[in-house]
Amino acid sequence: MKLFWRYLKYRRKTLALCAFLALLLALSFFWYHLPFGAICYPVVLCFVIGSSCLILDFFRVRRKHQQLLTLKGYGRELEDGLPVPHNIPEEDYQELMIAFCEEQRKSESDIISKYNDMIDYYTTWAHQIKTPIAAIRLNLQNEDSAMARNALNDLSRVEQYVEMVLTFLRLDSSSTDYLLREYELDEIVRPAVKKFAGEFIARKLKLLYTPLCTKVLTDEKWLSFVIEQILSNALKYTDAGSIAIYLEEPKILCIRDTGMGIAPEDLPRIFEKGYTGFNGRMDKKASGIGLYLCKRICTNLGHGLSAESEIGKGTVIRIHLNTRKIEID
Repeated sequence: MKLFWRYLKYRRKTLALCAFLALLLALSFFWYHLPFGAICYPVVLCFVIGSSCLILDFFRVRRKHQQLLTLKGYGRELEDGLPVPHNIPEEDYQELMIAFCEEQRKSESDIISKYNDMIDYYTTWAHQIKTPIAAIRLNLQNEDSAMARNALNDLSRVEQYVEMVLTFLRLDSSSTDYLLREYELDEIVRPAVKKFAGEFIARKLKLLYTPLCTKVLTDEKWLSFVIEQILSNALKYTDAGSIAIYLEEPKILCIRDTGMGIAPEDLPRIFEKGYTGFNGRMDKKASGIGLYLCKRICTNLGHGLSAESEIGKGTVIRIHLNTRKIEID
């Protein structure tokens, strides 16, 4: 019914002209004192013929309207589904539409090409930078001093940031693969903790590790990145105390620290891209990307990610490893 009223509004000039002509015809017959029946007959006949034409035209417009609505999701194949034009303006509109589609295809192709070039460049850079990092690490391992140990800790941070860049690039890549298998959770968590052993010792932070003793369906590489990122944040914002790793039922991996905590107004937004909050503003190096990547990865793996925190008392990040079932191919 709404479409019908829109159609009447669209044809209002034609309808007004028809009504005016019918009135003019009636007045002409009345002027010459013709019988009432002779006046009504042609007026009613014009009304019936006009109404029939109007209804037929409405159905034609409605059919074309429905055809155009179905084209909204066609994308690049839009011009292939356009209805047949019935007049010069419709032909002109279709030519404009086809020209627009061609221009859009060209723009999309240029954007994709530039995006792929950028991805290739940064991927190559990230892999190349690993070579000097490995060389520096090898040189530092041959020297046993406080400065060398601190440099190794800083170098581990650099490696983590490089890995973050690669993860960011791979996340939306069409070639990204997720190898879902059952893994012992301890075999994933322990190597991640071992990477930060030097920082635990240097910062004199206590590690409270409760054996997890459970199997989870996940991707080892991607889950390791999530755990390392959460541990890195816990170490970054914990000056004293401890970091605890334990399991809650059902299969919820918890990483709890005794750090500065997260402000209540920041807590709902910590997984947003680029959001750093109060802690991030204090730490000028914060990018607001780490937890965003963790959230994206957990979503792709079928896991959940949540946070609970209290200012001055610390934060606990929970990875819900049984959020939903994923079929293994």
